[in-house]
Amino acid sequence: MFIFFIILCIGFIAACIILYLKQESLLFHPTPLQQPIQQWIADTYPNSDINISTAEGITLQGWLLKKPSTEKQPLIIYFGGNGEEVSGTAYHFEKFTDHALLLINYRGFGESEGQPSQEGLFNDALAIYDYISQHEDIDKQRIIAMGRSLGTGIAVHLAAHRPLQGVILASPYDSITRVAQRHVPILPISFLIKHPFNSIALAPSITTPLLSLVAQQDTLIPPKHSYNLTEKWGGDHELQLITFANHDNIPDNDIYWNAINQFLAGFKK
Repeated sequence: MFIFFIILCIGFIAACIILYLKQESLLFHPTPLQQPIQQWIADTYPNSDINISTAEGITLQGWLLKKPSTEKQPLIIYFGGNGEEVSGTAYHFEKFTDHALLLINYRGFGESEGQPSQEGLFNDALAIYDYISQHEDIDKQRIIAMGRSLGTGIAVHLAAHRPLQGVILASPYDSITRVAQRHVPILPISFLIKHPFNSIALAPSITTPLLSLVAQQDTLIPPKHSYNLTEKWGGDHELQLITFANHDNIPDNDIYWNAINQFLAGFKK
């Protein structure tokens, strides 16, 4: 019995060490940019490539997709999931009826330099906003942050530190710590996690209008975590539950896009 207890203790300690040392590879999955989609964007939206340099000297790569207009345009800044190279969202650009769309790959994703971390992605979000809000074609009073999955925490951080017209969160979480604890209840996650993405701590102080999009069958970020964040939001907020959708296919649902465009329509001049 004693030997069995010792084995359990060793296994527990080993699991804690592995989680602590390997959590970056579990949380961040840098994905390369594929040449076919790069070429499609170049052909469909010429001169949309954009590079942004951070204060650390890291170059972030992406695209600024704009509508045909001579006026300054409202903008959506999109922050993707933990394994999402964001060029694929360019296929959905026309679904954002009146808005320009900024797609910037995280550090280490696509052709962006560096290695991802909570601090790095938070700092990059502020640098991206500060750069694009001065762009001559963009209406800085009408910038909306949109995050999906991991990116919701980055969008929340941006909303807490910069003025935004609105925030759209798809599959949001209260914190990575809480989500991880739910999946691995036996481990002391709060002592092990290095990238907590604690969105719920920021939510009460944010008065920017919020739209939360929640997949009813999401098992990666169960709806309860989305509800927790939305209920703590300090400004106007609405939650759209999408039945029969899961974490991966939530953008494939018409309800998803209808809710987004109804939300955006509320900001029209």
